Amino acid sequence: MKKELLIASALISTMGVASVAEAVTATMSGSHKTGLKGTDTDANADSTVSHLVQSNFSVSLAETTDGGVGIATSFMLTNESSAGGTHTAGLTLTFTDGSKLDLMKAGNAAASHDVAVPGGAGEAGVTITSSNNAQTGLDFFAEATAIGIEWHSAADFMADGLKVGASISVDDGAAPVASVALESGWGVGATYVTTAGDTTVTVGGGYANSEYKDLGTDPSSPSNGFHVGFSAVTGNLTVAAAYASGDDVKSNPDEEIADATVSKMGVKYVAGDITLSVGYSSGEAKDNATFGTAGTTTDAKDVTDAGISYAVASGVTANLGWQNADSKDEGASDTSGGTSWYIGASMSF
Repeated sequence: MKKELLIASALISTMGVASVAEAVTATMSGSHKTGLKGTDTDANADSTVSHLVQSNFSVSLAETTDGGVGIATSFMLTNESSAGGTHTAGLTLTFTDGSKLDLMKAGNAAASHDVAVPGGAGEAGVTITSSNNAQTGLDFFAEATAIGIEWHSAADFMADGLKVGASISVDDGAAPVASVALESGWGVGATYVTTAGDTTVTVGGGYANSEYKDLGTDPSSPSNGFHVGFSAVTGNLTVAAAYASGDDVKSNPDEEIADATVSKMGVKYVAGDITLSVGYSSGEAKDNATFGTAGTTTDAKDVTDAGISYAVASGVTANLGWQNADSKDEGASDTSGGTSWYIGASMSF
């Protein structure tokens, strides 16, 4: 009996070692946010206050081949942020020269080279009417299907401080049915980082183009545009600005968004455990339900954000945020604009 127990123990031990040796490296990360959000729109006589709880938990898997090529992917177990849903990434290959290649669900290279512009803190926000198609993000035109690849160069590509990227995605066969469907897309982008005295300057930009297909009599319509931006960091102070221009296609209901422009600027200052930030975004666009025909009136959004973040402890941050939004739909002011505030805390690991 003693001999049998020893053999069983040795077998279990051997199996355990083999299991560990064959396993990829897994890391976990996530966050939990809780707080109060108040909103006072131009349409309401009284402001509303709601309790927000947002959580996400994700797992990253990675391993390196004997040839030095890294293979990585990830999946999300839960995501209760404003975007909602869970997400599964494609595969990312990292090569020995530092370059990377994203396979499947790769995204658009133009979006990968946005310059970060400071804004508010927490979850303050005003929901503008859905008929207002003015944009406030820099990469509203940078779409991609799940069947695509994106290449990221290594750092210092052809010049110190330069990184570039390119992506392409193809038709996944999705039928447009009652709405348009994305058929294909491609994008390019670049980021350049340099120093001037005590200041680190980052310049980024990108261009993208996509094609949509339509089930009805309307012709297929393109989505395309560019963005460019810069940020300057001197000590604890960050100043940034960016601009984007292009056309986009909106589905359900189908609309063509033409002559869209976005201007963004922001400032951030870090004083010990406290971060102060303020940002401003202004967007305009002309929309029309008939593809190939530009709209005649302009939608507009002007959004101002401000925030204070305090690092309470490692991984714990208290946030106080404020936002004011003005909306014009088809050239006329509407009542969906207003102000919003947020006070809460986030814990991350």
